[in-house]
Amino acid sequence: MADDVLTRARAEDGETHFYATDQPHGLKHNPFKSLVAPRPIGWVSTLDKAGVVNLAPFSFFNAVADAPQMVIVCVNGSHKSGGAKDTLANIRETGEFVCSMATWELREAMNHSSIDAAHGVDEMRLAGLAAAPSRLVKPPRVAAAPAALECVLHQIVELPSTRADAGNNTVFGRVVGVHISRSIIKDGMIDMTRFHPIARLGYNDYAVVRPDDVFTMKRPE
Repeated sequence: MADDVLTRARAEDGETHFYATDQPHGLKHNPFKSLVAPRPIGWVSTLDKAGVVNLAPFSFFNAVADAPQMVIVCVNGSHKSGGAKDTLANIRETGEFVCSMATWELREAMNHSSIDAAHGVDEMRLAGLAAAPSRLVKPPRVAAAPAALECVLHQIVELPSTRADAGNNTVFGRVVGVHISRSIIKDGMIDMTRFHPIARLGYNDYAVVRPDDVFTMKRPE
């Protein structure tokens, strides 16, 4: 049945590349992550039970509510040695994490911290980054990041997974503290042209907010 649907859809619209998600997509690489883009990067720091820092970037990340302020971080897959990734394991154990905002100036360090390191390795130190203390939670933030969100765990939702050896877990965090560098504040507002946040586009591609990329539209009343 799925093959029939796929064949019919291609015949009906020759200008559209269609595929059912339970069938091969027929492209060089899976396009899903490049279509839902850009996606902000959650640069998440946690602590393990021994107090070792873990730092990792996640592109399935976003703000989902503002009263109270809530974010989601989707931790998909597993650690190379098996079991949950350190970020998920640490959040489950401590109930705390920090999302530092990745920027153009920090792009190389962010990428370096994505390494699949062994358990107990401090990726913040590995990437040559200094840690700054948080105010309300124990995990530190990236000192050089112009903004960071201190979060406490609200809920972890286990999503379906089509891979037997890897789970999909969505972490809902309540933001309890916010750090903002005064260098990106102008007239009492965040100046995106000074912030330079980066986002994931899929594959190995990223985007950055530049001054010429920012435009304003007022919502209709």
